[in-house]
Amino acid sequence: MTWSDFAYFAVPAVSLWLLAGLLVYVKSARRWSGLLMMGGTLTLFSFILLLWIHLERPPMRTMGETRLWYSFFLSAVGCVTFSRWRYPWLLTFSSVVSAVFVVVNLAKPEIHSKGLTPALQSVWFVPHVTSYILSYAMLGAAAVGAVFLLVQKKGNGRLLGFVDNMVYVGYGFLMLGLLMGSVWAKEAWGHYWSWDLKETWAFTTTSVYLAYIHLRLRCGKASEKVAPWFVVVAFLLLMVTWLGVKYLPSAQGSVHVY
Repeated sequence: MTWSDFAYFAVPAVSLWLLAGLLVYVKSARRWSGLLMMGGTLTLFSFILLLWIHLERPPMRTMGETRLWYSFFLSAVGCVTFSRWRYPWLLTFSSVVSAVFVVVNLAKPEIHSKGLTPALQSVWFVPHVTSYILSYAMLGAAAVGAVFLLVQKKGNGRLLGFVDNMVYVGYGFLMLGLLMGSVWAKEAWGHYWSWDLKETWAFTTTSVYLAYIHLRLRCGKASEKVAPWFVVVAFLLLMVTWLGVKYLPSAQGSVHVY
């Protein structure tokens, strides 16, 4: 299985996701939307596994490969959270954004080689990247929930509880990925932290999420109006850390540009 076969999996996955995102608003067909979403997720995951076998390494090296994982985890998170909280917009968000990242991979193919540089040949490679991408999916869902709270301009305890849970779990995976990355950096380059540009942005991002967590745990109901802004700002910082840093001139010498 190679990238030339990607369309055979991408088109069915995107079709199932978008259909799920539409049917979730049809009351009589809503129960099918979760199954359709799961079908698209499993279709994409099948390609990831087959590509893994072909490349003889985890497909996590290039930006195109990480987009695959983001689509997979986001759609999976959409399935799980929809079954728990039953928010139609959450399933639609997950399906649309997952589809967008897959379409980007179809429209903008990148070079996907089999080789891994010596620094990437580490036991920390898979858990580090997986933990980060899973956190991105959860924190993305939290950001959408926060936007809904800001637009509504009124309290919604159930929705705020969803945002809290997504941030708590997502932040846990984010920190786990950061810690594993530090251990990996020590093995590869001899130091845990070097204030590389991407590391600096990662530190800023985690600090804002930590501020949100402290605000919610210490201030409770009094923080309901301002807390969603922290989630939105933190997610924007997260996207810059993941996707935007490589475009900064000062990042060209960074080991994190790929």
